[in-house]
Amino acid sequence: MTAPAYDAVRRAGVLRVRRPDTEWLSTGWNGGRRTADCAYNISVPEGWERTSLGPYIGDRLERAGFESTAGDVAGPALLTGVDIADARGARCGSVTAYATAGISNPAALPMEPTPTDPSESTAVEADDAGPGQGRGTVNVIVGTTRALASGALENLIAVAAEAKAATLLAETGFPGTTTDAIIVGHDPSGSSAAFSGSGTDVGAAVRACVREAVRASLSAHYATANAELPAAVDDATYGVSTTRRADVFQPMLASERSQPDS
Repeated sequence: MTAPAYDAVRRAGVLRVRRPDTEWLSTGWNGGRRTADCAYNISVPEGWERTSLGPYIGDRLERAGFESTAGDVAGPALLTGVDIADARGARCGSVTAYATAGISNPAALPMEPTPTDPSESTAVEADDAGPGQGRGTVNVIVGTTRALASGALENLIAVAAEAKAATLLAETGFPGTTTDAIIVGHDPSGSSAAFSGSGTDVGAAVRACVREAVRASLSAHYATANAELPAAVDDATYGVSTTRRADVFQPMLASERSQPDS
């Protein structure tokens, strides 16, 4: 079997995904765009509560024998409570994806929420749910050998997130966890692609790869842990359910505004 275009190795609880001169976009810690040879997924121990993430990540990469420069992480990195041994990859056409998946901290989104008394709630608010919260997290790293036009790389985040949510809903009943994160990458020197939506070759391949990698990692994780997937938020070690409701409104016509637009 030939190595995928975005090759990966596991060592000391770190998954390194490598392709030279890749432009990455990350939703994780210190995210955004960055050109680097590698992206990383790092497993953290149970009870881990570090807040100084840069030095911690640099130390973990160094201990694993992966480069970091002067304490600065050489590429984007994600953190997970899932054992890196449970990581799985999938490839289709120009796309390769890697995932680690655990659902100890599910985030449910009921369509008919029942409001709860805030004084009785023990749920963690989303703003407080840091990378060490729970032993779950669904992390996905996706790379394509195509060169994506401006905006198409950002859109790939949405495509991967949609595929992750659809897969998790089918497998677990939850669209995600409180700490999910995604890294996408493309090859600026590759064959150009103007768009990356679900109807494109790149988008369709991302959807297939994310589905297969997330399902395989989820299966491996729960087989290894000899545990069952939580059936509801209350069955999970950690978790939240969005019981709030928002006010719905229709945007005004310009002619209805009392003051002219500035």
